[in-house]
Amino acid sequence: MTEPTSTTTRLTVAQALVRFLTAQYSERDGVRRRLVDATWGIFGHGNVAGIGQALLEYGTVSSGSGGAPPGGAPSGTSGMPFLQGRNEQSMVHAAVGYARQCNRLSVQAVTTSIGPGATNLVTGAALATVNRLPVLLLPGDVFATRPADPVLQQLEVPYAGDVSVNDCLRPVSRYFDRITRPEALIPAALQAMRVLTDPVETGAVTLALPQDVQTEAFDWPEEFFAERVWAVRRPAADPAELAAAVRAVREARRPLVVAGGGVHHSEAEDALKKFADLTRIPVASTQAGKGSLNWDHPADVGGIGHTGTATACELARTADLVIGVGTRYTDFTTASGTLFAAQGVRFLNVNIASFDGHKLSGQPLVADARTALEALTEALASRGHRAEPAYVTEYTDDKERWEYRVDATYEAEDLDIRPTQPQVLGLLDEIVTGDDILINAAGSLPGDLHKLWRTRSRDQYHVEYGYSCMGYEIPAAIGVRLAAPDRPVWALVGDGTYLMMPTEIVTAVQEGIAIKVVILQNHGYASIGGLSETVGGERFATAYRHRSEDGAYTGRPLPVDLAANAASLGMRVLRAKTVRDLRAALAEARAADTPTCVYVETETADRVSGAPPAQAWWDVPVAETATRSSAVKARELYERHVSTRRRHL
Repeated sequence: MTEPTSTTTRLTVAQALVRFLTAQYSERDGVRRRLVDATWGIFGHGNVAGIGQALLEYGTVSSGSGGAPPGGAPSGTSGMPFLQGRNEQSMVHAAVGYARQCNRLSVQAVTTSIGPGATNLVTGAALATVNRLPVLLLPGDVFATRPADPVLQQLEVPYAGDVSVNDCLRPVSRYFDRITRPEALIPAALQAMRVLTDPVETGAVTLALPQDVQTEAFDWPEEFFAERVWAVRRPAADPAELAAAVRAVREARRPLVVAGGGVHHSEAEDALKKFADLTRIPVASTQAGKGSLNWDHPADVGGIGHTGTATACELARTADLVIGVGTRYTDFTTASGTLFAAQGVRFLNVNIASFDGHKLSGQPLVADARTALEALTEALASRGHRAEPAYVTEYTDDKERWEYRVDATYEAEDLDIRPTQPQVLGLLDEIVTGDDILINAAGSLPGDLHKLWRTRSRDQYHVEYGYSCMGYEIPAAIGVRLAAPDRPVWALVGDGTYLMMPTEIVTAVQEGIAIKVVILQNHGYASIGGLSETVGGERFATAYRHRSEDGAYTGRPLPVDLAANAASLGMRVLRAKTVRDLRAALAEARAADTPTCVYVETETADRVSGAPPAQAWWDVPVAETATRSSAVKARELYERHVSTRRRHL
């Protein structure tokens, strides 16, 4: 007599979770992808015996035990690849970079121990959630059974016995659960996958795993480990909303598209190009949306807002209809509520999230960006709608004038002196193709890139400016390179950002991930130094210098050698002292098949940029009362700007 087939498998909670993750897939437009592609980890006592052991059982490298784990790896999978990190925050940044490069269709997980390992996730989680990018966080947690209380690295909260430091991840997670019983993993894991693949709800997802529960065994139903496909939807527009949107576009005389990151997430670039080709409506881009059109497309007018181009900002000031596509309308985009200044200006907001679709009292078109643009284009084509020729001539001429300014900013007449920061970008511009990907997040570089960079492909421009997190660039470059292993990936960092988080250089060296890191040494927090000067702060404490006799940081530059530091972490380093040196070093780095760093000292802090000044305001409040004349003058200018702010109702 044949024995009945067992319908359960006995595994630990950690083993069950890892096995479950290896069987999850996403699907959009008929293309199926593995959902959780790999797990990053740093092990401590809070995860080494649970998730660590499970990754050994279900990893891509054999545990050497001579046999398969209970139930075996899922059919058609290769187990769970593992990546060793050096800093928990960095691991999240790497996973976020990977998810963005994968258009949010594939993600990575991050496992940590309890205590400081877990709280180090918070900044990365905030960055992911602010930018609507998925990442799965698996921090260890204190004992659920409380055999000893407190345990090592436990936070004691006298008024609440169920609180741990992991609760600080709640406000920065789109989904949070603490798995205090084995059977609770089943609904929590399914909810986690739902949020990771939801284009509206996605962000950081946290499953906190008490260290004792991780190792507890349970009889799991086999159905839990079945392959599961999560469809990433493309919702279409409501017919009434679409009809209203078509009317709004047809009635506008000076329409302007503002392309945000949602264009990229939806892979709607071709749909936007067809819309622009048909209507000839100009397209400006946010930091997240830059590259929605290539720079040389006739309708592309560059970045918008505080860090935008003169062309885009002037069009914004006179627009009567702003068509936001996949944008959150941050203060940098709206110039803190001062940019869209035309009397009677209205907003048409194409967004998959109703929350964003109703911003600025706009007319919502709640739908997937690609689906909505295709529907708009079809409706407008049937009516033969195009922007007025005089308007097209106006922005075309303005764009040409701006490109002359870019050329002048990039130009270096003397090849044997130190370059300015824009000249570094100009030299990089000479050697890259549409294959190259540039990554940046903080300092003065995002502003220069947004104004000046000539984007050649949909995903070349990778600037994280939702959270603008110093230290993002190097680990994110690793994640991007993992997602795009055949493309040159550049991390552009200033000295301040480099000092925040250089540790994942070791990971790049260990794994042979051939990222290119460009370090621009300008001896301080140059971006904030410039801002400090404009708001009456007089560059206080923004330079990396010894103290002078009066106690200020105005003495000799610090004897810091970041090139030597990068080399000590295993990276090949090319030093460039002049424009001529830099041109050769960048070309050599681009051709390299190992992790390579280009180090260059740029002009001093008072000449860090050389780029055209800001074309629109940004609200950084200035002291309302002060004795120093710099702050008094700054406040007077601030009040003039504030007086131009408007609420769109």
